Amino acid sequence: MISALQTTPEILGASAMRAKHSQLILSLLWNERGISRADLARRTSLSRSTVSAIVSDLLSTSLVRESHAGASSGGRRPIILEFQDQSSFIVGIELGATHISCVLMDLRCNIQAKWSAPARVRDEPELALQQMTTAVRSVLDEKGLQPSELIGIGVAVPSPVDRERPGELLPLILPKWKGYNIAQHLEVNFERPVFVDNDANLGALAELWWGAGLATKDLAYIKVATGVGAGLIIDGRIFRGSGGIAGEIGHSSIDPDGPLCICGLHGCLTTFIGTPALLERAEEELRASGSVRRPAASIDELVDAALDGDPVSVEMIRYAGDKLGVGIANMLNLLNPKMVVLGGGIARAGDLLLEGVRSTIGGLSLPESIRATLIRTTGLNEWGIAVGAATLMLQAALDQPTLYFSELREAL
Repeated sequence: MISALQTTPEILGASAMRAKHSQLILSLLWNERGISRADLARRTSLSRSTVSAIVSDLLSTSLVRESHAGASSGGRRPIILEFQDQSSFIVGIELGATHISCVLMDLRCNIQAKWSAPARVRDEPELALQQMTTAVRSVLDEKGLQPSELIGIGVAVPSPVDRERPGELLPLILPKWKGYNIAQHLEVNFERPVFVDNDANLGALAELWWGAGLATKDLAYIKVATGVGAGLIIDGRIFRGSGGIAGEIGHSSIDPDGPLCICGLHGCLTTFIGTPALLERAEEELRASGSVRRPAASIDELVDAALDGDPVSVEMIRYAGDKLGVGIANMLNLLNPKMVVLGGGIARAGDLLLEGVRSTIGGLSLPESIRATLIRTTGLNEWGIAVGAATLMLQAALDQPTLYFSELREAL
Protein backbone atom coordinates (compact mmCIF):
# COMPACT_ATOMS: atom_id res chain seq x y z
CA MET A 1 0.00 0.00 0.00
CA ILE A 2 1.28 3.49 -0.87
CA SER A 3 1.02 6.06 1.90
CA ALA A 4 0.10 9.69 1.32
CA LEU A 5 3.77 10.66 1.78
CA GLN A 6 4.83 8.15 -0.85
CA THR A 7 2.23 9.14 -3.45
CA THR A 8 3.78 10.79 -6.49
CA PRO A 9 2.09 13.25 -8.89
CA GLU A 10 2.22 10.54 -11.56
CA ILE A 11 0.30 8.11 -9.36
CA LEU A 12 -2.20 10.79 -8.43
CA GLY A 13 -2.67 11.53 -12.12
CA ALA A 14 -3.23 7.86 -12.94
CA SER A 15 -5.73 7.56 -10.08
CA ALA A 16 -7.68 10.60 -11.28
CA MET A 17 -7.69 9.27 -14.85
CA ARG A 18 -9.00 5.89 -13.70
CA ALA A 19 -11.77 7.62 -11.73
CA LYS A 20 -12.67 9.65 -14.83
CA HIS A 21 -12.79 6.53 -17.01
CA SER A 22 -14.89 4.73 -14.39
CA GLN A 23 -17.36 7.62 -14.37
CA LEU A 24 -17.58 7.53 -18.16
CA ILE A 25 -18.24 3.79 -18.24
CA LEU A 26 -20.71 3.81 -15.33
CA SER A 27 -22.70 6.69 -16.88
CA LEU A 28 -22.87 4.84 -20.19
CA LEU A 29 -24.02 1.69 -18.41
CA TRP A 30 -26.71 3.73 -16.65
CA ASN A 31 -27.86 5.33 -19.92
CA GLU A 32 -27.87 2.15 -21.98
CA ARG A 33 -29.04 -0.17 -19.19
CA GLY A 34 -27.50 -3.12 -21.06
CA ILE A 35 -24.27 -3.02 -23.08
CA SER A 36 -21.29 -5.28 -23.85
CA ARG A 37 -17.63 -4.65 -23.04
CA ALA A 38 -16.83 -4.31 -26.73
CA ASP A 39 -19.54 -1.67 -27.18
CA LEU A 40 -18.29 0.17 -24.10
CA ALA A 41 -14.84 0.32 -25.67
CA ARG A 42 -16.26 1.58 -28.98
CA ARG A 43 -18.52 4.17 -27.37
CA THR A 44 -15.88 5.55 -24.98
CA SER A 45 -12.83 5.22 -27.27
CA LEU A 46 -11.02 3.51 -24.39
CA SER A 47 -8.84 0.46 -24.95
CA ARG A 48 -10.42 -2.95 -24.37
CA SER A 49 -7.91 -3.67 -21.62
CA THR A 50 -8.88 -0.45 -19.78
CA VAL A 51 -12.58 -1.23 -20.15
CA SER A 52 -12.05 -4.82 -19.00
CA ALA A 53 -10.13 -3.72 -15.90
CA ILE A 54 -12.74 -1.12 -14.91
CA VAL A 55 -15.64 -3.50 -15.59
CA SER A 56 -13.93 -6.07 -13.36
CA ASP A 57 -13.90 -3.48 -10.56
CA LEU A 58 -17.55 -2.57 -11.20
CA LEU A 59 -18.58 -6.23 -11.07
CA SER A 60 -17.10 -6.48 -7.58
CA THR A 61 -19.76 -3.97 -6.46
CA SER A 62 -23.56 -4.24 -6.48
CA LEU A 63 -23.83 -1.51 -9.16
CA VAL A 64 -23.26 -3.71 -12.21
CA ARG A 65 -23.82 -7.37 -13.08
CA GLU A 66 -23.42 -9.65 -16.05
CA SER A 67 -26.90 -10.34 -17.36
CA HIS A 68 -27.10 -12.50 -20.48
CA ALA A 69 -25.42 -13.30 -23.76
CA GLY A 70 -26.15 -10.79 -26.51
CA ALA A 71 -26.55 -11.35 -30.24
CA SER A 72 -23.47 -12.53 -32.09
CA SER A 73 -22.01 -10.51 -34.96
CA GLY A 74 -20.02 -13.47 -36.23
CA GLY A 75 -17.93 -14.53 -33.25
CA ARG A 76 -18.60 -15.49 -29.67
CA ARG A 77 -21.79 -14.01 -28.22
CA PRO A 78 -20.96 -10.99 -26.02
CA ILE A 79 -21.94 -10.85 -22.36
CA ILE A 80 -24.30 -7.97 -21.63
CA LEU A 81 -23.55 -5.82 -18.58
CA GLU A 82 -26.45 -4.22 -16.73
CA PHE A 83 -26.63 -1.31 -14.32
CA GLN A 84 -28.48 -2.33 -11.15
CA ASP A 85 -31.11 0.30 -10.40
CA GLN A 86 -31.84 -1.01 -6.90
CA SER A 87 -28.24 -1.32 -5.72
CA SER A 88 -28.74 1.93 -3.76
CA PHE A 89 -31.52 4.39 -3.10
CA ILE A 90 -32.17 8.14 -2.91
CA VAL A 91 -34.61 10.27 -0.94
CA GLY A 92 -36.16 13.36 -2.53
CA ILE A 93 -38.02 15.93 -0.41
CA GLU A 94 -40.22 18.82 -1.50
CA LEU A 95 -40.47 21.45 1.21
CA GLY A 96 -43.46 23.47 0.02
CA ALA A 97 -44.83 26.61 1.58
CA THR A 98 -47.73 24.65 3.09
CA HIS A 99 -46.76 20.97 2.76
CA ILE A 100 -43.91 18.46 2.81
CA SER A 101 -43.65 15.58 0.34
CA CYS A 102 -41.03 12.86 0.41
CA VAL A 103 -40.20 10.02 -1.99
CA LEU A 104 -37.83 7.07 -1.73
CA MET A 105 -36.45 6.24 -5.19
CA ASP A 106 -34.13 3.74 -6.79
CA LEU A 107 -31.28 4.77 -9.11
CA ARG A 108 -33.69 5.07 -12.05
CA CYS A 109 -35.88 7.41 -10.00
CA ASN A 110 -38.71 4.92 -9.76
CA ILE A 111 -40.73 5.72 -6.65
CA GLN A 112 -40.46 2.98 -4.02
CA ALA A 113 -42.31 4.71 -1.16
CA LYS A 114 -43.84 8.12 -0.56
CA TRP A 115 -45.04 10.34 2.27
CA SER A 116 -46.86 13.68 2.32
CA ALA A 117 -48.50 15.92 4.92
CA PRO A 118 -49.64 19.52 5.37
CA ALA A 119 -47.05 21.68 7.12
CA ARG A 120 -46.79 25.27 8.33
CA VAL A 121 -43.40 25.62 6.68
CA ARG A 122 -43.27 29.41 6.55
CA ASP A 123 -44.08 29.93 10.22
CA GLU A 124 -42.83 26.83 12.06
CA PRO A 125 -39.31 25.83 10.96
CA GLU A 126 -38.67 23.60 13.99
CA LEU A 127 -41.80 21.56 13.32
CA ALA A 128 -41.05 21.42 9.60
CA LEU A 129 -37.57 20.02 10.29
CA GLN A 130 -39.08 17.39 12.58
CA GLN A 131 -41.60 16.46 9.89
CA MET A 132 -38.82 16.11 7.32
CA THR A 133 -36.99 13.71 9.64
CA THR A 134 -40.21 11.75 10.18
CA ALA A 135 -40.81 11.64 6.43
CA VAL A 136 -37.39 10.17 5.65
CA ARG A 137 -37.65 7.58 8.40
CA SER A 138 -41.15 6.66 7.24
CA VAL A 139 -40.19 5.92 3.61
CA LEU A 140 -37.09 4.00 4.71
CA ASP A 141 -39.10 1.91 7.18
CA GLU A 142 -41.74 1.16 4.54
CA LYS A 143 -39.10 -0.61 2.43
CA GLY A 144 -37.09 -1.98 5.35
CA LEU A 145 -33.99 0.08 4.47
CA GLN A 146 -31.29 1.69 6.58
CA PRO A 147 -29.90 5.22 5.97
CA SER A 148 -26.60 3.59 4.95
CA GLU A 149 -28.37 2.23 1.85
CA LEU A 150 -28.97 5.78 0.58
CA ILE A 151 -26.48 7.57 -1.63
CA GLY A 152 -27.95 10.82 -0.33
CA ILE A 153 -30.94 13.12 0.11
CA GLY A 154 -32.10 15.89 -2.22
CA VAL A 155 -34.30 18.72 -0.93
CA ALA A 156 -36.38 21.22 -2.92
CA VAL A 157 -37.13 24.48 -1.07
CA PRO A 158 -39.41 27.48 -1.83
CA SER A 159 -36.53 29.93 -1.74
CA PRO A 160 -33.44 30.93 -3.69
CA VAL A 161 -30.38 28.97 -2.51
CA ASP A 162 -26.96 30.57 -2.10
CA ARG A 163 -24.15 28.20 -3.08
CA GLU A 164 -22.06 29.53 -0.21
CA ARG A 165 -24.81 28.62 2.31
CA PRO A 166 -26.79 25.89 0.51
CA GLY A 167 -28.72 24.62 3.52
CA GLU A 168 -30.12 28.00 4.49
CA LEU A 169 -33.27 29.67 3.16
CA LEU A 170 -33.37 33.32 2.12
CA PRO A 171 -34.53 35.35 5.16
CA LEU A 172 -36.14 37.94 2.89
CA ILE A 173 -38.57 35.28 1.63
CA LEU A 174 -38.81 33.10 4.76
CA PRO A 175 -37.71 35.31 7.70
CA LYS A 176 -38.53 32.75 10.40
CA TRP A 177 -35.95 30.34 8.91
CA LYS A 178 -33.04 32.60 9.76
CA GLY A 179 -30.43 30.55 11.65
CA TYR A 180 -31.77 27.15 10.48
CA ASN A 181 -29.84 24.89 8.14
CA ILE A 182 -31.77 22.09 6.43
CA ALA A 183 -28.72 20.28 5.09
CA GLN A 184 -26.99 20.18 8.46
CA HIS A 185 -30.15 18.94 10.18
CA LEU A 186 -30.61 16.02 7.79
CA GLU A 187 -26.89 15.17 7.66
CA VAL A 188 -26.77 14.92 11.45
CA ASN A 189 -29.86 12.70 11.57
CA PHE A 190 -29.02 10.37 8.68
CA GLU A 191 -25.26 10.72 8.10
CA ARG A 192 -25.73 10.96 4.34
CA PRO A 193 -24.87 13.74 1.84
CA VAL A 194 -27.66 16.32 1.44
CA PHE A 195 -28.15 18.60 -1.58
CA VAL A 196 -30.55 21.56 -1.37
CA ASP A 197 -31.87 23.61 -4.29
CA ASN A 198 -34.77 25.83 -5.27
CA ASP A 199 -38.02 23.98 -6.00
CA ALA A 200 -38.49 25.46 -9.48
CA ASN A 201 -34.92 24.50 -10.40
CA LEU A 202 -35.66 20.93 -9.40
CA GLY A 203 -38.98 20.95 -11.22
CA ALA A 204 -36.98 21.90 -14.32
CA LEU A 205 -34.50 19.09 -13.65
CA ALA A 206 -37.33 16.57 -13.33
CA GLU A 207 -38.77 17.72 -16.67
CA LEU A 208 -35.34 17.45 -18.31
CA TRP A 209 -34.68 13.88 -17.10
CA TRP A 210 -38.16 12.36 -16.91
CA GLY A 211 -40.76 14.70 -18.42
CA ALA A 212 -41.40 17.10 -21.27
CA GLY A 213 -37.75 18.06 -21.67
CA LEU A 214 -36.37 14.63 -22.60
CA ALA A 215 -35.74 15.77 -26.18
CA THR A 216 -34.10 19.10 -25.37
CA LYS A 217 -31.24 20.59 -23.34
CA ASP A 218 -32.73 24.07 -22.97
CA LEU A 219 -35.97 24.71 -21.12
CA ALA A 220 -37.69 26.83 -18.52
CA TYR A 221 -40.01 25.39 -15.89
CA ILE A 222 -42.40 27.76 -14.10
CA LYS A 223 -44.01 26.66 -10.87
CA VAL A 224 -47.15 28.56 -9.91
CA ALA A 225 -48.08 27.87 -6.29
CA THR A 226 -48.06 30.01 -3.13
CA GLY A 227 -45.25 31.83 -4.91
CA VAL A 228 -44.12 31.79 -8.52
CA GLY A 229 -40.65 30.68 -9.56
CA ALA A 230 -38.81 29.54 -12.66
CA GLY A 231 -36.10 26.93 -13.10
CA LEU A 232 -33.80 27.40 -16.08
CA ILE A 233 -31.97 24.60 -17.86
CA ILE A 234 -29.22 25.72 -20.24
CA ASP A 235 -27.25 23.10 -22.17
CA GLY A 236 -28.54 20.35 -19.89
CA ARG A 237 -27.60 22.01 -16.58
CA ILE A 238 -29.45 24.14 -14.05
CA PHE A 239 -28.57 27.81 -14.43
CA ARG A 240 -28.59 29.40 -10.99
CA GLY A 241 -26.88 32.76 -11.55
CA SER A 242 -24.05 34.18 -9.47
CA GLY A 243 -26.06 34.32 -6.24
CA GLY A 244 -28.67 31.61 -6.82
CA ILE A 245 -31.36 34.14 -7.76
CA ALA A 246 -31.76 33.25 -11.44
CA GLY A 247 -35.33 32.33 -12.33
CA GLU A 248 -37.12 34.39 -9.68
CA ILE A 249 -39.79 35.34 -12.19
CA GLY A 250 -42.33 35.67 -9.39
CA HIS A 251 -40.48 38.74 -8.15
CA SER A 252 -40.33 40.45 -11.50
CA SER A 253 -42.61 43.48 -11.40
CA ILE A 254 -45.40 43.55 -13.97
CA ASP A 255 -47.01 46.65 -12.44
CA PRO A 256 -44.86 49.18 -10.50
CA ASP A 257 -48.04 50.53 -8.88
CA GLY A 258 -49.27 47.07 -7.92
CA PRO A 259 -49.59 45.44 -4.48
CA LEU A 260 -46.67 45.25 -2.05
CA CYS A 261 -44.91 41.87 -2.21
CA ILE A 262 -43.24 40.06 0.70
CA CYS A 263 -39.91 40.77 -0.99
CA GLY A 264 -40.46 44.51 -0.53
CA LEU A 265 -41.13 45.32 -4.19
CA HIS A 266 -44.43 46.38 -5.73
CA GLY A 267 -46.45 44.59 -8.40
CA CYS A 268 -44.51 41.32 -8.47
CA LEU A 269 -46.08 38.55 -10.53
CA THR A 270 -46.63 36.56 -7.31
CA THR A 271 -48.93 39.29 -5.94
CA PHE A 272 -51.29 38.67 -8.85
CA ILE A 273 -51.25 34.90 -9.43
CA GLY A 274 -49.71 33.32 -6.33
CA THR A 275 -52.34 31.04 -4.75
CA PRO A 276 -53.43 33.41 -1.92
CA ALA A 277 -53.82 36.36 -4.32
CA LEU A 278 -55.66 34.33 -6.95
CA LEU A 279 -58.09 32.78 -4.46
CA GLU A 280 -58.80 36.20 -2.94
CA ARG A 281 -59.52 37.66 -6.38
CA ALA A 282 -61.72 34.67 -7.24
CA GLU A 283 -63.74 35.20 -4.06
CA GLU A 284 -64.21 38.90 -4.87
CA GLU A 285 -65.35 38.10 -8.41
CA LEU A 286 -67.72 35.42 -7.14
CA ARG A 287 -69.27 37.87 -4.68
CA ALA A 288 -69.60 40.54 -7.38
CA SER A 289 -71.34 38.07 -9.71
CA GLY A 290 -74.05 37.44 -7.11
CA SER A 291 -73.33 33.72 -7.08
CA VAL A 292 -74.24 31.77 -3.95
CA ARG A 293 -71.55 29.19 -4.65
CA ARG A 294 -68.98 28.72 -1.89
CA PRO A 295 -65.61 30.30 -2.77
CA ALA A 296 -62.80 27.90 -3.66
CA ALA A 297 -60.70 27.07 -0.58
CA SER A 298 -57.73 25.83 -2.60
CA ILE A 299 -56.25 26.06 -6.07
CA ASP A 300 -57.41 22.48 -6.72
CA GLU A 301 -61.01 23.50 -6.02
CA LEU A 302 -60.66 26.52 -8.31
CA VAL A 303 -59.26 24.39 -11.13
CA ASP A 304 -61.96 21.73 -10.64
CA ALA A 305 -64.67 24.38 -10.85
CA ALA A 306 -63.10 25.86 -13.99
CA LEU A 307 -62.89 22.45 -15.66
CA ASP A 308 -66.58 21.95 -14.77
CA GLY A 309 -67.38 25.16 -16.64
CA ASP A 310 -68.01 27.58 -13.76
CA PRO A 311 -67.71 30.98 -15.50
CA VAL A 312 -66.03 32.85 -12.63
CA SER A 313 -63.46 30.10 -12.18
CA VAL A 314 -62.80 29.91 -15.92
CA GLU A 315 -62.21 33.65 -15.95
CA MET A 316 -59.78 33.37 -13.03
CA ILE A 317 -57.71 30.72 -14.80
CA ARG A 318 -57.58 32.83 -17.95
CA TYR A 319 -56.66 35.87 -15.86
CA ALA A 320 -53.79 33.89 -14.33
CA GLY A 321 -52.66 32.84 -17.79
CA ASP A 322 -52.75 36.45 -18.98
CA LYS A 323 -50.58 37.71 -16.09
CA LEU A 324 -48.25 34.74 -16.40
CA GLY A 325 -47.96 35.47 -20.11
CA VAL A 326 -46.39 38.87 -19.35
CA GLY A 327 -43.57 37.21 -17.43
CA ILE A 328 -43.13 34.47 -20.02
CA ALA A 329 -43.02 36.99 -22.88
CA ASN A 330 -40.09 38.74 -21.25
CA MET A 331 -38.39 35.38 -20.68
CA LEU A 332 -38.82 34.39 -24.34
CA ASN A 333 -37.26 37.63 -25.56
CA LEU A 334 -34.38 37.39 -23.08
CA LEU A 335 -33.51 33.66 -23.07
CA ASN A 336 -35.33 32.13 -26.05
CA PRO A 337 -35.70 28.65 -24.45
CA LYS A 338 -36.69 25.69 -26.58
CA MET A 339 -39.53 24.83 -24.21
CA VAL A 340 -41.49 26.39 -21.34
CA VAL A 341 -43.25 23.95 -18.99
CA LEU A 342 -45.88 25.19 -16.54
CA GLY A 343 -46.22 23.37 -13.22
CA GLY A 344 -47.89 23.74 -9.84
CA GLY A 345 -51.52 23.03 -8.99
CA ILE A 346 -52.90 25.45 -11.57
CA ALA A 347 -51.22 23.54 -14.42
CA ARG A 348 -54.03 20.97 -14.22
CA ALA A 349 -56.22 23.57 -15.96
CA GLY A 350 -54.33 22.74 -19.15
CA ASP A 351 -55.63 24.57 -22.21
CA LEU A 352 -57.67 27.03 -20.13
CA LEU A 353 -54.42 28.33 -18.65
CA LEU A 354 -52.47 28.10 -21.90
CA GLU A 355 -55.10 30.13 -23.80
CA GLY A 356 -54.42 33.14 -21.60
CA VAL A 357 -50.66 32.68 -21.76
CA ARG A 358 -50.55 32.39 -25.55
CA SER A 359 -52.92 35.27 -26.11
CA THR A 360 -50.72 37.59 -24.05
CA ILE A 361 -47.31 36.56 -25.33
CA GLY A 362 -48.55 36.99 -28.90
CA GLY A 363 -48.58 40.75 -28.39
CA LEU A 364 -45.45 41.02 -26.23
CA SER A 365 -42.85 38.64 -27.70
CA LEU A 366 -40.87 38.67 -30.91
CA PRO A 367 -42.49 36.33 -33.45
CA GLU A 368 -39.24 34.39 -33.79
CA SER A 369 -39.20 33.70 -30.04
CA ILE A 370 -42.75 32.40 -30.10
CA ARG A 371 -42.16 30.16 -33.11
CA ALA A 372 -39.03 28.66 -31.55
CA THR A 373 -40.59 27.82 -28.18
CA LEU A 374 -43.08 25.13 -27.21
CA ILE A 375 -45.24 26.11 -24.22
CA ARG A 376 -47.06 23.32 -22.41
CA THR A 377 -48.22 22.19 -18.98
CA THR A 378 -46.35 19.50 -17.08
CA GLY A 379 -47.13 15.85 -17.52
CA LEU A 380 -45.50 14.94 -14.21
CA ASN A 381 -47.73 14.31 -11.21
CA GLU A 382 -47.79 15.99 -7.79
CA TRP A 383 -44.57 14.20 -6.80
CA GLY A 384 -42.60 15.81 -9.63
CA ILE A 385 -40.67 18.33 -7.49
CA ALA A 386 -39.64 15.66 -4.97
CA VAL A 387 -38.54 13.48 -7.89
CA GLY A 388 -36.49 16.42 -9.13
CA ALA A 389 -34.84 16.68 -5.72
CA ALA A 390 -33.86 13.00 -5.90
CA THR A 391 -32.63 13.54 -9.47
CA LEU A 392 -30.27 16.25 -8.24
CA MET A 393 -28.62 13.67 -5.99
CA LEU A 394 -28.56 11.07 -8.77
CA GLN A 395 -26.95 13.53 -11.18
CA ALA A 396 -24.21 14.27 -8.64
CA ALA A 397 -23.59 10.56 -8.11
CA LEU A 398 -23.30 9.83 -11.83
CA ASP A 399 -21.01 12.84 -12.28
CA GLN A 400 -18.69 11.75 -9.44
CA PRO A 401 -19.49 8.12 -8.62
CA THR A 402 -16.42 7.50 -6.47
CA LEU A 403 -17.64 10.21 -4.07
CA TYR A 404 -21.14 8.84 -3.57
CA PHE A 405 -20.91 5.08 -4.18
CA SER A 406 -18.73 3.83 -1.33
CA GLU A 407 -18.49 0.35 -2.90
CA LEU A 408 -16.95 1.82 -6.04
CA ARG A 409 -14.54 3.97 -4.08
CA GLU A 410 -13.28 0.86 -2.26
CA ALA A 411 -13.13 -1.21 -5.45
CA LEU A 412 -10.99 1.36 -7.25
